[in-house]
Amino acid sequence: MATNSFDITSGFDKAEVNNVFLQTKRELETRYDLKNSNAQIDWLEGQKGFKITADSDWQIDTIIEIIRKKIAARGLSQKLIDVSKENITSNLKTTKELPIKQTLEKEDVAAVSKLIKVDFPKVKLIPSGDYLRVESSSRDELQKVIALVKTKELDFAVTFTNYK
Repeated sequence: MATNSFDITSGFDKAEVNNVFLQTKRELETRYDLKNSNAQIDWLEGQKGFKITADSDWQIDTIIEIIRKKIAARGLSQKLIDVSKENITSNLKTTKELPIKQTLEKEDVAAVSKLIKVDFPKVKLIPSGDYLRVESSSRDELQKVIALVKTKELDFAVTFTNYK
């Protein structure tokens, strides 16, 4: 009997994230409440996130809100960016780094595995580093697993790849 499978990861489309960056940068240049300020957005090293620089905390919050709107417009998950880092204020400038969550942690893989095993005990789960492979002889069962994971409120973004 043929085995069907797919992978659960926390990846994202780099082109879409690049579009979010470019659209945010363009809006910062034209937005009235940010004119004549030092508000800007740059890539973190290796394009692993955004670095926001502004004159005050409220401008940082405004830029984060712009980024969130652009992410939503592109159909990406809000959980993609990590806003937990604190603002750094020095020399009358405030900076915040927003790293992009790129992989599933071991705890995340374990949480998803536990979630699936409760409802689908016959599905074979293979944790492999930063992704979780789900195997079953039934494609219908795999589609039900995908639907289950999509409906649950997780602390991280998930994507489904390599469906075969």
